Amino acid sequence: MAAAACTVAGAALFCAYLRLSGTSPMNSDSANILLMGSDLLHGNLLLHGWYMSDVSFYTTELPQYALLESFLGLHPETAHVAAAMTYTLALLLAVLLARGGTSGRTATVRTLIAAGIMVAPQLGVGVYALDMAVGHIGTSVPPLAVWLLLDRADRSVPRWWVPVVTTLLLAWVLIADQIVLIVAVAPVALVSGIRFIQGVLASDGLPWTRRVRAQWYQLSLACAAVAAALWAWLVNRLLSALGGFVVHPVPFGIRPWHEWLHKDVPALWKVLQLYGADYRGLAGATAAFAVLHLVSVVLVGWAVLRVLRRFLARIPLVDQVLAVAIVLNVVLYAISWASLEGAHEIAVVAPFGAALAARALAGPAYRPAKRKTADSAGASRVRLAGYAAGALVLGGYLAGLGYELTQPAPPPANATLASWLAAHDLTYGLAGYWQASSTTVDSQGRVAVRALSAGSTNPYLWMAKASWYDPGQNYANFVVIDTQTSTYADWVTRAMIERYFGAPARTYRTGPYTILVWDKNLLSSMPRIPLVASTGATSPGL
Repeated sequence: MAAAACTVAGAALFCAYLRLSGTSPMNSDSANILLMGSDLLHGNLLLHGWYMSDVSFYTTELPQYALLESFLGLHPETAHVAAAMTYTLALLLAVLLARGGTSGRTATVRTLIAAGIMVAPQLGVGVYALDMAVGHIGTSVPPLAVWLLLDRADRSVPRWWVPVVTTLLLAWVLIADQIVLIVAVAPVALVSGIRFIQGVLASDGLPWTRRVRAQWYQLSLACAAVAAALWAWLVNRLLSALGGFVVHPVPFGIRPWHEWLHKDVPALWKVLQLYGADYRGLAGATAAFAVLHLVSVVLVGWAVLRVLRRFLARIPLVDQVLAVAIVLNVVLYAISWASLEGAHEIAVVAPFGAALAARALAGPAYRPAKRKTADSAGASRVRLAGYAAGALVLGGYLAGLGYELTQPAPPPANATLASWLAAHDLTYGLAGYWQASSTTVDSQGRVAVRALSAGSTNPYLWMAKASWYDPGQNYANFVVIDTQTSTYADWVTRAMIERYFGAPARTYRTGPYTILVWDKNLLSSMPRIPLVASTGATSPGL
């Protein structure tokens, strides 16, 4: 019965998030993942010649996209289907983790808290960060499965295979995304290490060898986390040695301390965006819904503080891991240069926080000792008031989701450009990043547009394939310029293009786009791409 209910709920949520994803148009980031998936599907299993971003997605989203493309094809809607699948999985796993093996009223309350926090991503930035963006929200899915395993094991007799499976799953997702070091590997190692030391010290009076043996499970989990990092590193080195893809180094660095005060507050607004609570610049119903979502932020913050306050007490291992992961992710994001990026960089905080809020605020491990019978009537009134307030908030969240689902779906970012180019037999050309691969996918591959680097005519090797710029394989005879509507449109200017490629033979204008056409192969005039020997090397053209 529970499995059937979960299946029905999952199908309904998937339909809702598919519609919600459509309110955020597909851009070149998602398009490039689709193109990678297509190449993977067509036999390039190591993605030879590909220059990834600082995240490869090789073991997470890429197999998912390739599988979907085998049924749906290279189409913008495929990206929306993948996004809806990912967020639905994250929500369902967060709810299962929140329940934590409970039943009855406790399980119901936990389910409503976790699902309520995640059910309605904020229109615009929230939908992009949690639903449409290919990023760390997909990374959260395998760790949530690991936390489910650890939570189940924490409530039973420890089994030797639990650390082994933990190693494999963490290594699997770490191959794809280095943020797993912060949100999974380090928390498991730290928490298990602390619990190991606590267990050894609590067995005072026994020989130290027996004390260590008695804590073998906690020590094994700490070792499993370290082993996962080692295995992931070895696999990535092997992929590189076999001629696989190139990953850019993670641009992580701590900002000077005197900048923290000025930069941390904007960074914390992005935490609010994850929970739908960024009310700045909003009015009317959308502002009301955003203010109501501040309740989610308070609940998650309260839960984290509750866990930290009782961190060394007898509380579930998974609660400790979730709290450490959230704190590490948010703090390092706020004090590093990563805070200049969007909320999708800390997207794992959303499902982790939802699960932790439910577990810490409706869990027996955090309940105070029972009071005298005379207080029971007052406690019942407080409990009923809490349930009523929760029902009102949840109703508001569902109303907000309903409002979001009625919003119009914009067309793909460069769909009109793709149609125009195809109609004029312009099938291979160059453009700025945000006009390039999105146009390619919008045309379903009939037109190919490749990205130029910012402020130059070099290949932009960010989620791009080296062979795209090979004049022996391709003939590019046009450049698209958009100075009116697109983000970072000034990456490619007409003056720069003409200074390098010379005057075009023909010039066209359609909508916000200017299309410059030459009677020559522009790729022959571009710098050649040098070979890069190892994964993690910095690519040229950046």
